[in-house]
Amino acid sequence: MAKIQMKTPLVEMDGDEMTRVVWEKIKDILILPYIDLKSEYYDLGLPNRDATEDQVTKDSAEATKKYGVAVKCATITPNAQRVEEFGLKKMWKSPNGTIRSMLDGTVFRAPILVKGISPLVKGWEAPIVIARHAYGDIYSAVDTKVEKGSKAELVITKPDGTETRTLIKDFAGSDGISCGMHNTDASIESFARACFEYALSEKLSLWFSSKDTISKIYDHRFKDVFNDIYEAEYKEKFEALGIEYFYTLIDDAIARVMKSKGGFVWACKNYDGDVFSDMLATAFGSLAMMTSVLVSPNGYFEYEAAHGTIPRHYHKYLKGEKTSTNPIATIFAWTGAFKKRGELDNLPELVTYGEKIEQAVLDTVGSGYMTGDLALISDLPEKHVLGLEEFLNKVAERYGEL
Repeated sequence: MAKIQMKTPLVEMDGDEMTRVVWEKIKDILILPYIDLKSEYYDLGLPNRDATEDQVTKDSAEATKKYGVAVKCATITPNAQRVEEFGLKKMWKSPNGTIRSMLDGTVFRAPILVKGISPLVKGWEAPIVIARHAYGDIYSAVDTKVEKGSKAELVITKPDGTETRTLIKDFAGSDGISCGMHNTDASIESFARACFEYALSEKLSLWFSSKDTISKIYDHRFKDVFNDIYEAEYKEKFEALGIEYFYTLIDDAIARVMKSKGGFVWACKNYDGDVFSDMLATAFGSLAMMTSVLVSPNGYFEYEAAHGTIPRHYHKYLKGEKTSTNPIATIFAWTGAFKKRGELDNLPELVTYGEKIEQAVLDTVGSGYMTGDLALISDLPEKHVLGLEEFLNKVAERYGEL
């Protein structure tokens, strides 16, 4: 069987720990036998990020701008413990945060629904798609320790050189910490339009939530931008499709989500989207069952798994022990990238390949063959727990039958 020939490379961003192992095995078993893979490879493993002063992360983002489609493995965002573990030069920023800031856009995360895995929230009947703003806020923040007796101020220097100063806190009685973060109207507008366009394309209602009652300028700006764009550009389109847009406070949104039937897009600011996408992934089945794609207003697409690097499995793997690591979200990152590459390059066979691999995954799990994490929550009467390679080979076998 001749391999599918690609026209334009994908940007391939390798990662860390167990997901790096999963990455290689997916390529060996599900990709390279069927596709003449063309990729521009970047090693975003933590040791290489440290060795290159994190330049490799920036280079991978620039390559995504060049080629338009990227696929990314999960990576470590180091804390103090990781700095010591890896002997790092410094506590490097989140590679996802760096890439998202350079590409702008919105991260859409949707659960992968499969036969035999029922949502923990019994009322959910359809997927809830998280739309996460992928720029600014705490991910691009500047923070610092503050010595007792100091004052922290927010200083804005205007174009004419004049300054305005706002007292954040007088640390007269104690040492402390302070943080400064930002966003831009341009990025918020791109976020809003991406959400409205996605909702229209999927014919889903759109919710947006923040905390404007407390953050009366920062969060209120998000609320106003969404409302103004909706009223001026999308209201009639939404009404024609019978879908709605509404804003509510983040705490009210939580209550509504838990009582809903699903089947809508939930737009969140950067941190909220980070947290609630993991919550939804787990509630719908597993963190390893959540797709994630960064959609830039400039036409760039970056696909990744929504979960982390699975260090517990990695330590078992290093000891030579068998792991039953769930590779599904990483498989869907690759297939999403291949389908988009095929769409942009007018290669229908590449799109079909991606669709068939995804169907093979769903068929494999739906027929009772799955990794250990899914076996624990599956309500199928007969289940067979497979190791990582066994599962990938089973998917390949099913793909060959489609």
